[in-house]
Amino acid sequence: MMGRTSLAAAALLVVAACAALPARTAANKISINWKPNTNYTDWVKQHSPFYKDDWLVFYYTAGQADVVLVDETGYNKCDASNAIYNYSKGRNFAFQLNETKTYYFICSYGYCFGGMRLAIKTEKLPPPSAPPSASHKSAAVAAAFARSHAGVIYAAVAVLAALLRMV
Repeated sequence: MMGRTSLAAAALLVVAACAALPARTAANKISINWKPNTNYTDWVKQHSPFYKDDWLVFYYTAGQADVVLVDETGYNKCDASNAIYNYSKGRNFAFQLNETKTYYFICSYGYCFGGMRLAIKTEKLPPPSAPPSASHKSAAVAAAFARSHAGVIYAAVAVLAALLRMV
């Protein structure tokens, strides 16, 4: 019985340490399957927030789509005539969100009117969490370990949970 309690306590400690992980503190690569008949308003809701220095990587069918950066008016009217940037070569395009603002992307192949347009509002990346006080040093060590080994820890917790169900 004591071994089972110890395992449960260890699993709980690992889960608590993982829950203490800070918010994202580095730029991210966000993949976009850029295609007609997709609701990109819903896509933005599912993938936000977006931060300054994140990368958007558009994947599309060559010769059937493009990625056009426009202003708000061009976005609202699906008008690429005053494009800020237009990319139509290849099958993918990477774009860095290097300012805190709203970016507007459309497809100029006529699919914009069907919803193939994207408005991304970027935010400043939140600062890293403040370091813990000296009295919480053991918790800080556990949290640092959890951050550096998160994938392994998640797998270990899953294995522990499965073992506990078998006992």
